[in-house]
Amino acid sequence: MNNIKTYGSNEFLKKIENKKSTFICVLATTETAEIEGITCAGASSKLMKYTPPADAELIQVGMPLSLPEIPQTPGATAPTPGIITKAALKLSNMPFIAVSAGCEITPQIPYVELGGKPGKDIRTGNAVENPEQIYNNAKLFAENYSKITEHIIIGESTPAGTTTALGVLTALGYNVKNKISGTLIENPHELKNKVVAEGLKNSGLKIGELKSPFDAVKAVGDPMIPTLAGLVMGSEVPVTLAGGTQMTAVCALIKAIKPEFDFSNMCIATTSYVAEDENSNIHDIISQIGDITLFASNPHFEKSTNEGLKTYATGSAKEGVGAGGVLMHALLKGISLDVLIKEIETMLE
Repeated sequence: MNNIKTYGSNEFLKKIENKKSTFICVLATTETAEIEGITCAGASSKLMKYTPPADAELIQVGMPLSLPEIPQTPGATAPTPGIITKAALKLSNMPFIAVSAGCEITPQIPYVELGGKPGKDIRTGNAVENPEQIYNNAKLFAENYSKITEHIIIGESTPAGTTTALGVLTALGYNVKNKISGTLIENPHELKNKVVAEGLKNSGLKIGELKSPFDAVKAVGDPMIPTLAGLVMGSEVPVTLAGGTQMTAVCALIKAIKPEFDFSNMCIATTSYVAEDENSNIHDIISQIGDITLFASNPHFEKSTNEGLKTYATGSAKEGVGAGGVLMHALLKGISLDVLIKEIETMLE
């Protein structure tokens, strides 16, 4: 537990102790990612759409098939967080399922299709075509799948997901301005705020006065958010939401759908790079939503010999593809950080 910090209660850890776990990674794309300067989850804005399938392929077969190399963060050469997830899954021997919430590029591996479509640019105010259908399909899948596992860890690969999370949280009435994290060292809050404001204006929605919670997703969200909400609400076993501030948007949507929802059977697990990020505030957002425990694992990548991994410690990438949650699970199984870092470095080499 030395490398896992708890914000809230440790009771959740007792529920998943020695349980059979499965990692589900939800893949989605949105045209919002093509806005210049909004994200760095890919080599360029035009290649962003390849990042989700490439991440899933990397985890499943050890190499990306949709791209010629591992997705990297421009400038800082930070490798995708998927490489962290891949190493932790391998060492902990955990099964993996890819789920498509709406991808422009089809993964070249087996995956679960939920019938969603890629998200549009949220500046249009009409970003997601069928959020409630995606939610219902995800809920149905979780109701069935949770019968054959004891704990589900859910991550995501959605370029520009922090911007769409900002949109959904804002539309639902939360005070999240300048509190959402991001993949860039210099978080472009001003640009994200402007993009969300334009989307809300064009949608015609009145903040906090929605006819349906799904209106927030439809206007300024992405296909991933209703998918994760459905997976959580359909599961009969404990769920770890493995990610950063995007996961607070999932929790906010869950609360809007079912105000009496009991969050004690789930948690958010992220990296220390998000939990301690001075340019965002996941703790304040969680406090606005409800009694949700946050766990933060510290990978100590400053100790790595790989220059790309070292940039995580300076604020690049930070989290994604379930890295924080899968890392926590590996640490709880007794796998040391030194072994994890060595495995990641070997994969990168």
